[in-house]
Amino acid sequence: PNAGKSTFIRAVSSAKPKVADYPFTTLAPNLGVVRTSENRSFVIADIPGLIEGAADGAGLGHQFLRHLQRTHILLHIVDLAPFDPEADPVHDAHAIVEELHKYDEELANKRRWLVLNKLDLIPEEEREARVAAFLEGYGPVERHFEVSAISRAGCQEVVFAIQDILDEEKAIAQAAADAAAAAAAERGEAAPESSDDDYDTRHEDYDDEDDEQEDRDENPNQ
Repeated sequence: PNAGKSTFIRAVSSAKPKVADYPFTTLAPNLGVVRTSENRSFVIADIPGLIEGAADGAGLGHQFLRHLQRTHILLHIVDLAPFDPEADPVHDAHAIVEELHKYDEELANKRRWLVLNKLDLIPEEEREARVAAFLEGYGPVERHFEVSAISRAGCQEVVFAIQDILDEEKAIAQAAADAAAAAAAERGEAAPESSDDDYDTRHEDYDDEDDEQEDRDENPNQ
């Protein structure tokens, strides 16, 4: 909670979730379409924050993690400049990972990147050391990004990296489908039908949900 997830999704997408300086501002998932070019885009989802003990009902519990089942990449946003001097970003980040494992091992094992946020609140001369200390304490990670969601610094690097991975996965899925169709043709069989569920790049349903979310934001009493 309060790591800057809603600020980040506002910075990179069409979503307009509520942003405030207190935990659990986000009480329901928000969806936004990220457009990296005229013909390239993907959907990003912001879910309410997890805290240690969520599996036992702490905070908002695990009730929204099911929304992540269809995702291809998890972005774990970490507050590197917590207001609480007793806060330990490494401990808190590990606690979130542990909650993912408690909920679903398959979800926990998805590709997960760290987005180290709120660098604007760290004096410039201290940022490199703060990031290095966190990464050393956290342990191995496939990839990390250093951003300031409020100023949007570093955010474009994240979305273009995501788009590249999604494009790569789509190309692999298409190649596998083409190979299966060619093998079926050689055997004189009907080509297997491709399934959008194998790699869903359509945004229609998401766009509708995004529009509904915007309506709810503008008319909170609905």
